[in-house]
Amino acid sequence: MLILYVEDNFENKLFVRRVIESMGHEMIEAENGPDSLTLAAQRPPDLIFMDINIPGMDGLQTTIELKKNGELKHIPVIALTANAMKGDRERCLNAGCNGYMQKPVGVSDLRREIQRHANAS
Repeated sequence: MLILYVEDNFENKLFVRRVIESMGHEMIEAENGPDSLTLAAQRPPDLIFMDINIPGMDGLQTTIELKKNGELKHIPVIALTANAMKGDRERCLNAGCNGYMQKPVGVSDLRREIQRHANAS
C-alpha cells in the first residue's frame, strides 16, 4: 500500500515513516498542500494522512481540492493533527476528510488505522 503523508514537521514524518515501513507499506511525503496535490496526481496513493497546519494552503483546503479531482476523490484522507479544539473534528470531516486522529498519535492507533484501510483496499 502506498501512503502519502502531508506534514512539515521532520520528527512527525520520521515517526510515521517508521510505523508505515515497519508494516511493509511505502510512504511518500509532501510538506505543503500544492506539492501534495501534484504528488497525488503523479503517483496516486491508497491512503493520505493530512496535517491540517501546513504552510501555504492548509490541510483543509488541500483536502477540498483533492476531493474535487475526479481521479483522486476516492482516496481516503485522514486528518492527523494537533487541532483538538471543539469543532475541529467536524471541520475536518466537513472538508472531506474520512477520519480524524489527534496528535500525538500512538503507534498502536496509527497501525490500526493503516491496517483498517489496507484491509479495505
